[in-house]
Amino acid sequence: MNRFIILSSLLIMGCSVWAQDITLPVPDRTGGKPLMQALNERKSTRSYQDRELTLQQLSDLLWAANGFNRDDKRTAPTANNRQELELYVTTKNGVYFYDARNHLLKEVKKGDHRAQAGTQDFVARAALNLVFVSDLGKASGKEYAYTDCGFVAQNVYLYCASEGLGVVVRGSFDKDKLSGLLSLEPNQEILLTQSVGYPD
Repeated sequence: MNRFIILSSLLIMGCSVWAQDITLPVPDRTGGKPLMQALNERKSTRSYQDRELTLQQLSDLLWAANGFNRDDKRTAPTANNRQELELYVTTKNGVYFYDARNHLLKEVKKGDHRAQAGTQDFVARAALNLVFVSDLGKASGKEYAYTDCGFVAQNVYLYCASEGLGVVVRGSFDKDKLSGLLSLEPNQEILLTQSVGYPD
């Protein structure tokens, strides 16, 4: 009887771990629109359909933003290769941390918390919101962290232009509330947010 209880507990714990982490499909590194066309179509969108991205789109988006494209190097540069930027994602289903090295999402909190990622109404309707967090203990300096953040945000813009998705970068959010939602440490600071979804 005791062995049955222990086995059942282990199975429940195992299911719980699987529920928390989302293994993303391998990113599609081919195709898309030519670079010059994507640059020509880059724009900001502030009106979204209430429609989710596919898991493949989410995978491709996060890899394009700040994934690894070769050994220990990423799609976006950082000063002195400090790689201090971390991405969090708020979706209809939960809040996640993007583990770029293993290309998976780690659950931070269940539920729809999209509205907490900004002050504008459309934030709660966009398919997802990216939250750019800097580990200031790793950064070469705060001014460099902001510059590095811009590289990642532009990668997101270009991916969205290539895929026909809407996107807008935002600096309007409640930093304390959002930091609490993400359970950030004192050395972690939110620099920027970015909404992504299907344009309305």
